[in-house]
Amino acid sequence: MVMTEPLLRFERVEKVFPNGTVALRGVDLDVERGKVHGLLGANGAGKSTLIKILSGAFPASAGRIVWRGEPVQWSSPKAANALGVATIHQHIPLVPTLSVLENVFLGDSGRWRRDPSYRTRFDELCARVGYRLDADALAGDLPIGERQMVAIFQALGTGAELIVMDEPTASLANEEREIVYQTVRHLSRVEGKAILFVSHFLDEVIALTDCVTVLRDGVAVMHANTDELDESRIAEAIAGREIVALERAAPAPRAADAPVLLELRELASPGKLAPISMTVAAGEVIGVAGLLGSGRSELLHAIFGADTAATGEVRVSGKPIRRSTGASVAAGLALVPEDRMRQGLVPLFEIWRNTTLPALEGVSWRRWLPSRELETRRGDDAIRRLQIKAGSPDVLVTELSGGNAQKVTIAKWLFSDVRVFLLDEPTAGIDIGAKTDILLLVRELAATGKAVIVVSSEFEELLAVSERIVVMRDGKCVATRVARHTSEHELILLAGGRGAAAHPDSATSGELT
Repeated sequence: MVMTEPLLRFERVEKVFPNGTVALRGVDLDVERGKVHGLLGANGAGKSTLIKILSGAFPASAGRIVWRGEPVQWSSPKAANALGVATIHQHIPLVPTLSVLENVFLGDSGRWRRDPSYRTRFDELCARVGYRLDADALAGDLPIGERQMVAIFQALGTGAELIVMDEPTASLANEEREIVYQTVRHLSRVEGKAILFVSHFLDEVIALTDCVTVLRDGVAVMHANTDELDESRIAEAIAGREIVALERAAPAPRAADAPVLLELRELASPGKLAPISMTVAAGEVIGVAGLLGSGRSELLHAIFGADTAATGEVRVSGKPIRRSTGASVAAGLALVPEDRMRQGLVPLFEIWRNTTLPALEGVSWRRWLPSRELETRRGDDAIRRLQIKAGSPDVLVTELSGGNAQKVTIAKWLFSDVRVFLLDEPTAGIDIGAKTDILLLVRELAATGKAVIVVSSEFEELLAVSERIVVMRDGKCVATRVARHTSEHELILLAGGRGAAAHPDSATSGELT
């Protein structure tokens, strides 16, 4: 049997940060040509650090990186890219003021401005992937799923031999995920590319990868061929314990006269959202299901006052609120957005400063002068309550793993007088243990009398925590279902436009009570 040299090899790679944090503790990793290698681990396990070392953003503290059989020490992402490594990061680093075409060929030093052949190359990329993007659309105007596809095109345009995909499907709906899967299979099996695929979705890891490495606390605790594994074995390796699936919640006992906390009256947005009317009572969780571009996020942004073009009325506890985010916060609305780094956090602030921003009066002397001691204490409280993996509240949120950063976006609202929580993909990019923690938190919020609207691409999550589920398609509410009377299969059919119109729990007029 002929043994082939791996394209990439990590040999006992370590990373210790200046503050003493040990992120990697002697990790070995082989990535071969023509294979999809899954990289898994809980938030804070070391995946992001490994990727940053691989992409040239961080130097390793010890160990050796071997590329095409030769030791290397690339000094920057540009140097790694020049040698054939392209990284698609979880937080998509596109230039919002440039077009799709300009972003895809951004590394070509502006030659796309004067060379018409780049448009031909772009068309060839679209044909190669089987997905059509508008070359002239501004990247900043695209929804997060299309921005992810731009990042994939960007990596393919470099001709890289190794493509690192960090949670490429975390924000995509089912149809868009399948396009990514097809692209990954084509790149590995047909073009012979090596793919390092980071994901928290165990089903896609089983279906897509050839082999798997699991990190836990900076150590590689599993190397295995995927065909030797199942989801439960991977989950146990990630968590270091047996994971029990979150069961569907029984309908929460709510008084028939539970007060209505949120009421929408013909809420709409031109070109984005058809008029929708609904009420949400204290203690109720409403799930919002739909595919990418269905209007899920647009609904939450219109409710929160972030969409200035929206029409109609939003009432909290019976009182209409002005269309502004400030008025919404004052009225008791909280939004945890899908794009946490761009919309949910201040990246250059520490955990404590992000956590205290929405309610500074609670950590201020005589309610006007912020107290650093009180703010730090609240940051500590947030770390303990949501089990955020960080050495102290002084850690910058940009230094946190994706899941821990998401926990901060939720934690910052837990110390305010919030009545209605709007959660947009709160578990996207989060490991299986933390995902369960957040879904349990949704139940806890409802049990304390809060109203919750939660958007998720994972319909089984909606079924686990919701009392009712609203199905969106093309900016319209096409159906509503009582969670205990429906299934993931039916929700997928409804979201894709193939569900039955008639159902005892169905409402298709945009009016939900």
